[in-house]
Amino acid sequence: MVLSENDAGKGLTTAAAKGNTAEVRRMLEECRVHPDTVNEFGRTALQVMMMGNTNVACLLLEHGADPNIQDRFGVTPAHDASRGGFLDTLRALVDFGASVNVPDSSGALPIHIAIREGYRDVVEYLAPRSNLSHHNTSGETALDVARASCTPDVVELLERQLESSLTFKS
Repeated sequence: MVLSENDAGKGLTTAAAKGNTAEVRRMLEECRVHPDTVNEFGRTALQVMMMGNTNVACLLLEHGADPNIQDRFGVTPAHDASRGGFLDTLRALVDFGASVNVPDSSGALPIHIAIREGYRDVVEYLAPRSNLSHHNTSGETALDVARASCTPDVVELLERQLESSLTFKS
């Protein structure tokens, strides 16, 4: 079945947004739609997918979806997964090459967002992988965001991570 690029992008992104793994697979394999084909809003399936559906994420990534694709605000799928607390999806993205050190237009890394949203498990995963000295456009590091969020356990976690990374560099 041959689809126009517009129909292909719309069909794939709609299936991904609904978390319909079977339809995503069919579009990728039978219709041979490239996983980074955009819909009418200029977004790919990985950008609009149901973030909690790791199977859809893996399927798109296995077929070559760009894990570091950014929207017009600089938001990557890793930002979106961190915002929603979807640790399994975030792990899959990282396994397929997603950088957790790409800032969005406000300079926020995924760890800044996970801290603000209160997802400690995501912060714990991101801490050793993130540039903890990175400042967002407000001049805040992840530790600053944690302090402002009044989350002493996350502050402690980040302080330990910073300390261990300094010890490791010595």
